[in-house]
Amino acid sequence: MNLSPINHAVRVATALSLVAAGAVAGAVLTTGRQAPAALAVAAGGVGTPPPAHLYGGPGKGGGTPAERAYHDILDHGPNAKILTAAHRGQWREAPENSLPAIAAAFEDGAEIAEIDVRLTKDAVPVLMHDTTVDRTTNGTGAVADLTLTQVKALRLKQGLGGAQAAVTDEQVPTLAEAMEVAKTRGLVNLDKGWPFREEIWKALVETGTVHNGLYKSAAPVAEVQRFLAGHEGALYMHMIGDGNLTDVAAFGAEQPVGYEVNFDSQYDVVARKPFLDRLAANSRVWLNSMWNGLADRFTDEASLDDPRRGWEGLVTSFNATVIQTDDVEKLERWLQTGDGDPVPKGSVRVQAEDFLPGEGVGYHDLDAGNRGGLPMRPGEDVDISDADGNVRVSWMRGGEWLTYDIEMPRSGRYAVSARVSSPYSPAGTYTLSFDGGPESERVAVLNTTSHNKQVLQPSGVVQELAAGHHTVRVSLPADAYQNWNLDYLQLDLVRP
Repeated sequence: MNLSPINHAVRVATALSLVAAGAVAGAVLTTGRQAPAALAVAAGGVGTPPPAHLYGGPGKGGGTPAERAYHDILDHGPNAKILTAAHRGQWREAPENSLPAIAAAFEDGAEIAEIDVRLTKDAVPVLMHDTTVDRTTNGTGAVADLTLTQVKALRLKQGLGGAQAAVTDEQVPTLAEAMEVAKTRGLVNLDKGWPFREEIWKALVETGTVHNGLYKSAAPVAEVQRFLAGHEGALYMHMIGDGNLTDVAAFGAEQPVGYEVNFDSQYDVVARKPFLDRLAANSRVWLNSMWNGLADRFTDEASLDDPRRGWEGLVTSFNATVIQTDDVEKLERWLQTGDGDPVPKGSVRVQAEDFLPGEGVGYHDLDAGNRGGLPMRPGEDVDISDADGNVRVSWMRGGEWLTYDIEMPRSGRYAVSARVSSPYSPAGTYTLSFDGGPESERVAVLNTTSHNKQVLQPSGVVQELAAGHHTVRVSLPADAYQNWNLDYLQLDLVRP
């Protein structure tokens, strides 16, 4: 991410767990799957091109992607393929839990689409994460109080939804509709659905997708065993934490297909090597990287800065063979190249927190102190925060500005983008100026449907820059609403 050594060290120190910090220093603190020896090759160094799958094996065979994924989920050998699970589908391209989000998840490389199942008033399984439709649709009310006809009359909101997210033309899908989409494409993780397992089973049987559906719960083992005994071919994954460790022994010889392991600290028993080795001997180990506390601080955002603090750490130190993510494409790229979020060839990237020093010289901030709470630059009042491993400038206010040094490797025209986040519409507005010159036209920051989910958005600003040193200033107009976060600016060469 083009960090100075000092700022990089600070980012690592403030955003990592102790295990990840050890990995950065070159140590694997637990012995799980081992990292390949020559990551420099995958990162663009000299040598033999990396294999198609840098982490894990190439996977099993099958006539369709769904058949291959089914064979893979049953494989827990030492060279098992590491599987990608798309959290609520590929919500970055379509509304969460929508049919296009499920299809996009598979198209972008995921073997599993994680969806959430609720039951309507008339006992039809539909896709909805919350107990109400309020956050993700243009309606209100509990799913259990609405009939299928009423649910189908609603329209889903963009991305992760929220009060100010745009309404789309997409309907809330039934589970049967979702399984038809997945039928030849991959597996579906049926989150929230255990209380409705019989209704779900009926949909799986009717759509011919018994081998596509992956049940999940932390229910009593005897209850799970009774269900599996009466539903031949059902796939089941058990949720495990320090509170139900004895469930593993209770399953006996017939272990679940996988275990979803959740630990808010690396020191939890379920995060220790002996326990994880025991799970991995007979089952898939599923870990979640969407935000802090699911697998300590090994997150998607930490992975983009340094995969050893995220996905690589989950594989090498915690035996992960399934990773659930909010960044499907970037996880897939890491699996094949070892890269997190590399700067594109010919591009320049500058982190938001690397602004020049001095109030009124390098920056102007209207809030006293650092409201973001991350003590990276003591004595300076810019608001820097850490969101699940992402270090960014936050608490943006109209009238503020930030100035950066940039070193251009070659002359040419550069298109500027900003990686931002905000759940608001409008989210904010900024202008760009180079080397003390005139400000650009105003650039609107678009709603990303979450404060903590960053998106790289083009600004539309293209600047001619000679090779060498320049400055760029980001200014926030005082008369515009501002409530957004800035991760970095990126300048991409469009014409030498």
